[in-house]
Parts: sequence; structure tokens; C-alpha cells
Amino acid sequence: MPRTHEHLTDAELLDEYRRTKDTRWLGIMLERYTLLLFGVCMKYLKDEEDAKDAVQQVFLKALAELEKYRVEYVKSWLYTIARNHCLMQLRAKGKPTVEISDRIPLPIQEEDPLLLQRIRENRFDSMEEALTQLSDEQRVCVVMFYLEKSSYQQVSERTGFSFNEVKSHIQNGKRNLKIILQKKLDGHE
Repeated sequence: MPRTHEHLTDAELLDEYRRTKDTRWLGIMLERYTLLLFGVCMKYLKDEEDAKDAVQQVFLKALAELEKYRVEYVKSWLYTIARNHCLMQLRAKGKPTVEISDRIPLPIQEEDPLLLQRIRENRFDSMEEALTQLSDEQRVCVVMFYLEKSSYQQVSERTGFSFNEVKSHIQNGKRNLKIILQKKLDGHE
């Protein structure tokens, strides 16, 4: 009995697309991530219409990029495309994308809720940037374990890594993230 598309994994949808060149498979896959991408775009652009337009642009870019590259982790790949697109939009509009120092004294944070929110967003952006500096194996395992809340076993099943490899990639990735973020905080990067 054939499976319906709701039960197909992202990898299976991509395989179907590559096999048939029918963009319907990509549409099904991209539809799964519409809300995620909209949320990312709203975070950066702060405007509903701009965010909706950005999601469409991200979809178009994703379709073009899928012809060039073999993507394995669709969710994190789409997230990165959306984030980069939004940052480019902000730069094009002349809006600042300068990072705020994490070393702002606590009393200032307590006095200015808007500044506190910007600092939190900056820390999130710093974490995203640090993730890109990990090895592919570490990044995938860390994202799945900490951000997607997958268990070691689920990460193992989805990636094909052994249980011990998953544990190792997560532990090493976590340690490397700490090192990368500390260097950034200390002003070495």
C-alpha cells in the first residue's frame, strides 16, 4: 500500500523530487516549514508583510539551491537560508545589523527592557553563528538534541550514527560551542 506524503520524511521527498523532477514533492516538503520560516523572518524583519514576502523568496532560493547541492538536513538548511536572506534585506535597507556586546553591565539591562531583548537576540545570533563553526556531525547532533529535543536514540536513528557516536558528537559539539562563544566574548574573533 503506498504511503501518503504526510508520512514521508524530508529525505524521501527529496529523493522523489530527484527521481521524478516533479516540484510537487518539494512543495510538500517546503510547506512543512512555512511557519518556522515565517517566525524566523518575523524575528529579523519585524513586519508581517515583509516576513511573508521573505518566506516566498526563501522558497525560491531553496528551489534553486536544491538543483546545485545535495541537502541532507532540510530544516537547519532552510533556517540558515531564511536568516541570511533577512540579514541581507536589513543591510539593503540600511538597518543596522551590528552586534551588541554581551558585556553590558546588569543594571543597564534591568533599566532598559528593549536593550535587554536586543542583547538576548544577539546571544541567540551568536549561538547560531557558533553552530556553523562546528563539524557537520557535531552541528547536526547538537541541533537535533538541544533544539529539536530529540533523544540520543532518535538522533542515532535519523543520522545513522551509532549511539556512542551521537553522544560523542554532542559532548564535543557542546564543548566546542563553549570555546567558540568564550573566544567571541573575550574579543578574540
